[in-house]
Amino acid sequence: MDTLFINVTEQDDELETDHIYLLPSVFILLLLSFVERRQKVCSFEKRFPCLRGRFGIVVPLDFTSSLENRWSHAFAFGAITPLIFSLFFGFTNPIPYTPPRYLKVFVYLVAALEVGFICKPFFACLSAPNQMLGGILGLLYTLTWFIIKLWDFIWCKWPTRYDDKSFEGFSLHCNEGGRGLHALILLPVNTTQIAGRSLGLLFSLFWFTTSMYELVWCNDWTAVNKGLRDYLLENEWVIPDLPHLLCLGFLVCRFGYQVVMDILNCLKKQNQQTEINKEQYKIIATVVLCFLSLYMMVMLELVFSLYVFDELYDMWDKLSHLFTKSDFIQHLKYLKWSWYVSSACAIFSSVVHISRVLVCYRKQIKSLWAGQKIYLPRKYHPSPTSSLGGLLKYPSYQIAFILWGYLIVHLALFLGGLVFVYMVISPICTNGFQHWLTDLIIVLANFFVVLAVMGLQRMFIHMFFLQDKNSPMDKDKPLALNNRKVFHNVNYFLFFFNVILGVMSCMMRLIKSSAVGLMLLPRIERAIMPQGFERLDKCYCTWVGMIITDHHHSNPVLLCFCHLLLRRVRVDETLGSRSERAVRERARTRWFLMYTLVRNPKLILMRTRVEQSKNDREFAFAWAVANTP
Repeated sequence: MDTLFINVTEQDDELETDHIYLLPSVFILLLLSFVERRQKVCSFEKRFPCLRGRFGIVVPLDFTSSLENRWSHAFAFGAITPLIFSLFFGFTNPIPYTPPRYLKVFVYLVAALEVGFICKPFFACLSAPNQMLGGILGLLYTLTWFIIKLWDFIWCKWPTRYDDKSFEGFSLHCNEGGRGLHALILLPVNTTQIAGRSLGLLFSLFWFTTSMYELVWCNDWTAVNKGLRDYLLENEWVIPDLPHLLCLGFLVCRFGYQVVMDILNCLKKQNQQTEINKEQYKIIATVVLCFLSLYMMVMLELVFSLYVFDELYDMWDKLSHLFTKSDFIQHLKYLKWSWYVSSACAIFSSVVHISRVLVCYRKQIKSLWAGQKIYLPRKYHPSPTSSLGGLLKYPSYQIAFILWGYLIVHLALFLGGLVFVYMVISPICTNGFQHWLTDLIIVLANFFVVLAVMGLQRMFIHMFFLQDKNSPMDKDKPLALNNRKVFHNVNYFLFFFNVILGVMSCMMRLIKSSAVGLMLLPRIERAIMPQGFERLDKCYCTWVGMIITDHHHSNPVLLCFCHLLLRRVRVDETLGSRSERAVRERARTRWFLMYTLVRNPKLILMRTRVEQSKNDREFAFAWAVANTP
């Protein structure tokens, strides 16, 4: 217990080092905010001409638009997945002391804000209108992360601080391995110069090479320390760095493609055109985050299960009076294989659910664009506030439901697997297949009789109580009664027996509903509640609000109309910067007015004045007549 407390304390100390990134993060955000301009200028800003309209709102990303490099932004979200994962498990503690339990929600809120501020410069630099400034600041910020994480990766500091088979050490290792992507995934891909992208390609190749070097060589170097890496080397099929290497490989291809396309564009002097209709940015980012979060969850669960099973093997001495050693090992094998098979089934189910997100989104948004609302609930019409709230909450809800859905489905399948093993596999291995089949027939005899009676009812209805087909080409008989008196007698006698069948059907309905609801738990785009009660499913309401908001902001007809309107309407580009030059423009306007009046004295009499005395009018009239040729 003391060792665990020390490990958790060291974990908190290491995670508190993220606080130092708040200062450069705030500095970068202030610089980007200074470059942004506001159209509305406050009265007190007129005293400082250099600050008029400055310090606008920095937008890190736009969830309602379709970005050109949306996959790069999605992998950028994948780079910060470990930070989100640490929030999910409560590893991030922004407060230097342990708060009371009733303040736990505020601690999570502060931790989420801290992570948001730390990661915001990456997205703000990518989305900055001033690409040069955003590229330079992003390069400096990511280079800082690159050097720090590279140092930790090469010397493998995190895993060696924990004892053998340490679950905390593995969680921190995954956290560190994923956050190493911070150093490179967000290099300034928005820089349009060949030099910047070539630099990004070189950094990607260097980081990819060092990561492979660390994966192969540094593990052997740390084997003498008996850390978690030594435990993972005994199970080579566990590769926690796989998504890290895949993301780096994607970056290498991405930067190489950008360099080649820039060279071709410079030779041909052609510009690429951006398509209007693309996948929404938040959907792709959500899918990437779900896959990486699921992978990290599976890796954590896998090493934790290995640790637990090894501990159970060591508990034989304490349980020797209950089981023989062979029985204990056999039951432990049943438990182990049930856990792994259920884990594989839960992983497959979660991957299918994540893959269906893009398909369902595209299908439903296209139906809304076509004016069809077949996928929306009939009686639920969300307000604009609820729809916009759904847009804000959907990515977080989807990730949380994927993770929790995987855990719940895994546990349910594990329990079902244990029932199957001890009711099917174990009796067959112990007594043989024939003995098990005999017992199964005896137990399920009544169930088979009920199924036979239900089948006979359908067969008699089809053969004796329905009239013949009107035409040989018809697929089925018409819904017209035949042998009415016999039908009424059979209906009377089967009424009492169907009550028993109704009880059994009720149990089957409950089991089927529970199974379907359990399997569809991670899928927000489907309502678990029946028709008419969709309002009670808040997560489905979040999906509906999000899809309606996207429909209003990404409709191709509306976008095409706005595009044609902007082509024909002249936009004043100096609207944002006019407040800064108000004094100079006023002086310039007065100079032009004086010059015009001197050259055209008759215009003096045409000027309108609110307060003008009679003498001034006479003087102006005499001066104008005297100077008129």
